[in-house]
Amino acid sequence: MSRSDMPTAYRLTWSVAGRCILIAGVVAIALIPWAWYASLALAVGVTCGVGNMLAIMRGSERLLETRNRAFFGLSSLLRLAAFSIVAAALAVRGPWWALGPFLAGFFLPLATYALGAWRVFRTKP
Repeated sequence: MSRSDMPTAYRLTWSVAGRCILIAGVVAIALIPWAWYASLALAVGVTCGVGNMLAIMRGSERLLETRNRAFFGLSSLLRLAAFSIVAAALAVRGPWWALGPFLAGFFLPLATYALGAWRVFRTKP
């Protein structure tokens, strides 16, 4: 991806964030009567997932601008540690299986972005 692709990547990022929040919100609301903690874990997971996706995109932009691999690596480790703490807190406070809905919500934005980027950028030479 080059600098000329950045506007397309911005649009894709924000459309993915909006779609994921909307889909997870509907599913989380539907789950409330049967499994309220799973609903909470899914909502927290997708919120963290969108934040992680936005941080990855910003980190990638900074890597293109500064070429500072050390900063990119350090920020990735800090981000991983922060979101791992959130996942562990959910699993410790509630049932152990709450990690499943959290991870589903967490990886939904990244998987959706990867699929969207593949569709948008696959025709480029």
